[in-house]
Order: sequence, then C-alpha cells, then structure tokens
Amino acid sequence: MIEVLSSFCILVGLVFGFWGTSSLLGSRSVLFKLHNLSVSDTLGSISIIVGLLFLRPREWPLLLLAIISLMLWNTMLGYVLASCSSDAVKNQHDVLYFDPDFEIGDES
Repeated sequence: MIEVLSSFCILVGLVFGFWGTSSLLGSRSVLFKLHNLSVSDTLGSISIIVGLLFLRPREWPLLLLAIISLMLWNTMLGYVLASCSSDAVKNQHDVLYFDPDFEIGDES
C-alpha cells in the first residue's frame, strides 16, 4: 500500500513538472509563464519528495529540509526574477519619455 501511495505522489509530481513546462509554449506574458512554472515546479518537487518520504521514512529530517528549502528558494527566486523584470520595464518606460531639453533645476 505504501508503494502505491509513493508511486502516486511521484507520478503527480511528474505531471506537475510537465504541466508547468508545457505552459511555456503559450502566448501569455513572461511573468505569467514564470509564475506558472515556479508554482508547478515547486508543487511537483514537493510531491516527489513526499513520495520518497513514504519509501524512506527514516530519512525524514533530510527530506523535510529539502521541502522547506524548495518552498523558500523557489519562491524567492521567482520574486527576484519578477522584480528584476519589472525594474527593466520601468527603466524602459523612463527611456521612452526622456526629454533631451530637460536641465537640472528646470521645474516645468
């Protein structure tokens, strides 16, 4: 019974991984694709680790650490990439409206 439950969790994790990767082929924005990929990758990886936890219950401290690390680092990496992307969009917006006749101290 434990082997079946473990296999099911690992299979669900693989499905999440392929589902997130397949969403990269769509025509949505890059940030939407990044969000979708990071969420599905995190859920898939955690599901695979839970499946391994059923097979190797004596390794629970290491596997729990792996789950916590995945949750923190995947979330943080997605936030950093989105933040960098939004800063690039803001800088691009500022460049589009650059006034070459503007002088420092000019209040108009």
